[in-house]
Amino acid sequence: MGAMLMTEGAAAPAGLGMGSMLIWLVVMVGIMYFLMIRPQKNEQKRITAMLNDMAVGDSVVTTGGFYGVILDITDDDVIVEFGNNKNCRIPMRKSAIAQVEKAGDAYAPVEPAVEEKKPLFGLGKKKDADQGDNK
Repeated sequence: MGAMLMTEGAAAPAGLGMGSMLIWLVVMVGIMYFLMIRPQKNEQKRITAMLNDMAVGDSVVTTGGFYGVILDITDDDVIVEFGNNKNCRIPMRKSAIAQVEKAGDAYAPVEPAVEEKKPLFGLGKKKDADQGDNK
């Protein structure tokens, strides 16, 4: 009799549990889409746009960490010149390029800003005020 009560009581929540399990499955797939798949698609679009916008003379960084300048571009390959040696020209796949900096985007070194020395906790201001009163 006790076993019969357990099976009858378990039958009703099982139907409810199946519906809630389906809802949780849909929620988990939605979360996985927004956390994993969507950002990966956006990153792939960014990389494809970067590789399509390359031009001769652009500075590049390869996936191996080498810096170079593009000399020639074909459909799938680029010829990159590395270093100051004009004889170091290597053909490579476009997919081996990790970063592109346009030729006109080279930035000038920024001059360090001159910091004004401010008094700690307003101590210097009080001295200046005292000196002004004495004059």
